[in-house]
Amino acid sequence: MDVVHRRCSGLDVHRDSVAACVALSGDGGVRKEVRVFQTTTQGLLAMSDWLAGQGVTHVAMESTGVFWKPIFNILESRFEVLLVNAFHVKQVPGRKTDVKDCEWIADLLRHGLLKASFVPDRPQRELRDLTRHRAQLIGEQTRVANRVHKILEDANIKLGSVASDVLGTSGREMIQALLAGDRSPAEMADLARGRLRNKREALTAALEGRVTEHHRFMLCMLWDHLLYIEKTIEMLDGRIEEMVRPFETEIRRLDGIPGVDRVAAQAMIAEIGTDMSRFATAAHLASWAGLCPGNYESAGKRKSGRILKGNRWLKRSLCQAAWGASRTKETYVSALYRRIAKRRGKKRAVVALGHTILVSAYYILSRAVEYKELGGDYFDRLNPVRLRTYHVHRLKDLGYQVQLTQESPA
Repeated sequence: MDVVHRRCSGLDVHRDSVAACVALSGDGGVRKEVRVFQTTTQGLLAMSDWLAGQGVTHVAMESTGVFWKPIFNILESRFEVLLVNAFHVKQVPGRKTDVKDCEWIADLLRHGLLKASFVPDRPQRELRDLTRHRAQLIGEQTRVANRVHKILEDANIKLGSVASDVLGTSGREMIQALLAGDRSPAEMADLARGRLRNKREALTAALEGRVTEHHRFMLCMLWDHLLYIEKTIEMLDGRIEEMVRPFETEIRRLDGIPGVDRVAAQAMIAEIGTDMSRFATAAHLASWAGLCPGNYESAGKRKSGRILKGNRWLKRSLCQAAWGASRTKETYVSALYRRIAKRRGKKRAVVALGHTILVSAYYILSRAVEYKELGGDYFDRLNPVRLRTYHVHRLKDLGYQVQLTQESPA
């Protein structure tokens, strides 16, 4: 087998140590040397100097949890570092169980049998950390809000039965008054604002419960936690806005896609970046994200069409955007949702919409163009003859005689 990289190294990464195998190809064959280093900064710098002294040009390692990140950060400025999927390494036939992991990775790298995973540059990785942390905090905010609802129900406070948003402006003031315990239900109901003031009588009855000191203690603790999370999210939003300032044009264009708001656009920029040349086609991007149908076929029979794991953070943002897009009026994506949902179900339709949004984002970023709305009647205009035939047959099936007359143009 041909040798692609004559001086390369494979790394077997653990939490406290990393084994490095250097494979040096020459006229007399290949010479291998294995050393083990600590994963402290001093140990990683010593490994970097040793690899450079051996003349290594390419380094490969498996993506093991988060342990690869500090090693990648130190080596990326001196070597061509390949972060490879552990699943792909195991798929290459060979003596994987008979040799050390680092030697096997070095052999695969030496013959060019490893494919590097997509690892963005450091600023984008930092933006990823921020957007992913914000997504986790938003989830935690929802969980705390649900706990507040449960405590209110336990105290027989039926605020959620009257107000559509318990944690809205009016609901927050009522809960704070409930925590203080110095107002009657009628006085708390009088704190309602806007259209909720028309429901003051219902609010008075809903706010009359059996609130004990235990309920107030739990509510106070959850309320402080909720305010802390909201303050942290606000700080993250400010930091993210600073980091995405160079991409304002791209975010504005992505914001034009139905269902995609500024937060979703920021998450997409953090996960896939703005340079689409790293993905050969839109289909490659969809496959990397895990939003394309699975391809599992054997003996001419399709076994499964489940989507891949892919990038779960990107899939989360796209599916949330898809749910929003499905509720838009007179748009192509909402028409596509209804078209698929009636045949395949709502969840499959949402995944299909996420795929459509991602493909649209690919072409918007690669061609630097604005989103073009095709309209909610796109599928009707696509094949009007077929649509006409379908409705005629449906009316005939219902027992009607159908005679069509062509309207004269105005």
